[in-house]
Amino acid sequence: MRIISPSFYLPSPVNYLKDLDYSVVQQCIHCGMCLPTCPTYMETKIERNSPRGRIALMRAIADGQLEAGRAFADEMYFCLGCLACETACPAGVDYTGLFEMARAEAERNRALPSPLRRLVRWLLLDVLFRQQWRLRLVGRFLWFYQATGLQMLVRRSGLLLLLPKSLRHLEAKTPKIQRHFSPDLIAPEESPASRRSPSDGPPLGTAAATYRVALLTGCVQDLIYSDVNRDTADVLRANGCTVITPPQQGCCGSLQAHNGEYEQAKDSARRLLDHFDFDSLDAIITNAAGCGSHLKHFDRLLRDDPLYAAKAQQWSEKVKDISEWLVEIDFRAPDKSPTQARVTYHDACHLCHGQKITVQPRELLAKIPGLDVAPLTESMWCCGSAGIYNLIQPEMADKLLQRKLDHIASTGATIVATGNPGCLLQIQNGLATRGLKIEVAHPVTLLAKAYRSEK
Repeated sequence: MRIISPSFYLPSPVNYLKDLDYSVVQQCIHCGMCLPTCPTYMETKIERNSPRGRIALMRAIADGQLEAGRAFADEMYFCLGCLACETACPAGVDYTGLFEMARAEAERNRALPSPLRRLVRWLLLDVLFRQQWRLRLVGRFLWFYQATGLQMLVRRSGLLLLLPKSLRHLEAKTPKIQRHFSPDLIAPEESPASRRSPSDGPPLGTAAATYRVALLTGCVQDLIYSDVNRDTADVLRANGCTVITPPQQGCCGSLQAHNGEYEQAKDSARRLLDHFDFDSLDAIITNAAGCGSHLKHFDRLLRDDPLYAAKAQQWSEKVKDISEWLVEIDFRAPDKSPTQARVTYHDACHLCHGQKITVQPRELLAKIPGLDVAPLTESMWCCGSAGIYNLIQPEMADKLLQRKLDHIASTGATIVATGNPGCLLQIQNGLATRGLKIEVAHPVTLLAKAYRSEK
């Protein structure tokens, strides 16, 4: 039986920034080293669009000198949350915590009071992402809409021209939904005989079980990249891991935490913790950089929860990105690869800046025969996806995307590898719009293909 901490029912703090440990707000020494790493500042050259400027606004609210009004909220949502400033900061500013508290305070203060905005947020955050079955139900309808050709028919009919420009922009970014979701591709406790539907390739061999790991299948990832989840499970099994995948594990809460719904994020974390027996696991594996960065902070998120604080601490210690875990266990290099290709690697922001993982994905790619890994200029510069940033700030997101695509095209690569679903989708859409025939793939997918070619 799931137990929800009583703290979930308490009203939110009087002020998220005022209630924050003041030493965190004071960390910024205003040195300016973050400025050239901040995509929004480098585009506008406006101080308030920089990490330093935003922290100054947060401190003014903590000091009671400023109210979290419309201007403050607009600035917090203009921030990508890419965390490049954390990598550059010599003072170790915890911008992740400040950023989340700032958006939470803006939402608590109802600084953006649009009724339509509140309705959309309620439908997405309170309804759709709170229960995985609801999300999968919507996914089934979308898959049918796409697979039957209805989507193409509607697009060609001109009916979409009747919609506002903003909605036409959203419709154009509708991702392709997978026919099979993760529970159909991966059994709860994976073994060679437990597969419940055919994959796009032959099954991989299973090494003698040495480790027992849980695989997080995500929410959006489950709908549009369930094949990546399958590849991840196959690669883990090929390297001596028994894979546990609870079918109803649901959303981790990163979407809520990054969009100002801090109490909802806590509840999502509790729901997820209830699905796993930590003592029986060597690691908890994620293949989505944005989720992984949030997952590793469960200890901070639930530190004041008397029922979940210890579990959250144990959880955070065991969460590993798939590339991080594979390198840690000295994964087996494939004997051959099905393809000879030039590949370049884009660092997902929450993998390189949020989790400080940069070497491991490149080591994974370097061990795949037949791949020539080309360096990517500004590989750690945001592609503009940033969660739902490309939906709420399309103009700035597109500027960043075009900058990224220019660098990708200059490498001469035929494959772009990256470890986050948002980046995969953003770059795929951008390349398709430009008409560039460049494959976009998760590094673990390339490794899984190489293992399959051995058979």
